Amino acid sequence: MTDPNNGGSIATANRAAEINAGHDRYLWDAVMRYYETPLPLARGRGQHLYDYDGNEYLDFFGGILTVPVGHCHPTVTQAIQQQAETLVHTSTLYPTGPIVELAEKIASLTPGDLSKTFFTNSGTEADETAIMLAKAATGNQAVIALRHAYAGRSMLAVTLTAHAPWRSVDYISGIKHALAPYCYRCPLKLEYPSCGVACAEDLEELIKTTTPGRVACMIAEPIMGVGGFVTPPTEYFQIAAEIVRRHEGLLIADEVQTGWGRTGTKMWGIEQYGVTPDVMTMAKGVANGMPMGVTVTTPDIAAKWEGLTLSTFGGNPLACAASRATIQVIEEDNLAENAETQGRRLRDGLEKLQEKHALIGDVRGMGLMQGIEMVADRRTKEPAVSEIMQLMEETKKRGLLIGKGGLYGNVVRVAPCLNIGADDVDRAVEILDDSFAAIG
Repeated sequence: MTDPNNGGSIATANRAAEINAGHDRYLWDAVMRYYETPLPLARGRGQHLYDYDGNEYLDFFGGILTVPVGHCHPTVTQAIQQQAETLVHTSTLYPTGPIVELAEKIASLTPGDLSKTFFTNSGTEADETAIMLAKAATGNQAVIALRHAYAGRSMLAVTLTAHAPWRSVDYISGIKHALAPYCYRCPLKLEYPSCGVACAEDLEELIKTTTPGRVACMIAEPIMGVGGFVTPPTEYFQIAAEIVRRHEGLLIADEVQTGWGRTGTKMWGIEQYGVTPDVMTMAKGVANGMPMGVTVTTPDIAAKWEGLTLSTFGGNPLACAASRATIQVIEEDNLAENAETQGRRLRDGLEKLQEKHALIGDVRGMGLMQGIEMVADRRTKEPAVSEIMQLMEETKKRGLLIGKGGLYGNVVRVAPCLNIGADDVDRAVEILDDSFAAIG
């Protein structure tokens, strides 16, 4: 027997418990899960997810910003099905139509002369590829990342990451961590804009005092995802890019979370700052849930990679077909514009909650990438760590799924699919309001 409304699985009261027990037994203990009782999910459709009891949830985290056009979008699903009937895998040793067509499409969307692409399977691989390329192109070794940054889970990516909970040891030498443009918790105890964006200006001294005076690159997220949707001042990247390039380095924009219209109006987060990077990395939303990483650069920089390389699964025909269909939906449905419109509506709602609930210390972000920093005391900005756990339990109880992040784990991350509507935005804000009220 099957339940046709539950993806072919029988919705039984103990199925979720069986899955959780199996997870405990067979997966690593380090694999993070949300909620006091983790929530196994059975299926998804559009902006909604469903558990094994048939309960419906409004998904406002989207698989960590990975399903920009919603779960199981028919256009993307059809593209995957058609490709699966034709060609599933070859490796990059053989050119295919899907990989070339996708690379051409990406080149038409990226700024400046960024037109040469290397495909991998994840944001971790995309970032690692970008760093390797920067070292090859410049001949320099020093790499600048930001404090509060997150880059993935390879040895290099973990070293780039600047969150103690996500690091076990320092794996790679030569990584320098610059001050984060974190205005709410300014490391210099200054106020924007009178600070003159001193965190960016400090890059000059960082390079002069901790490197040979030359760097391979700086890698930065236009909005820091795991860091808690930390949103830099508008001048930050212009100042940073000038300093890094003056010291022979490349600017790598990590668009793993901010890409594909997420920040509103523009396709790429870095465009919000009026800067064209030398390299861009992408993943997550690029293929609406199919595994894919992308590293894009200029022809001149790409040519600096000497020796042979390939990717066994990078540019997989199925993932390429899914990505091409995802981009089609984003463009045809004007989802970058919708992200701006609904993002403004969401931001207005969250700022009203900030006026109402003392636990909300800061609201920040762009488009449909909004963060709520929770504090136990607005004056001291003491992180509200236990309270955010309570909040997530309350929103789950009311049918809303949200994310969390930040160094202290006290930032609510709100990021629904880009085709979300006004009614769902209002519903999410209403649930957040009720949930904040429930925890006092």
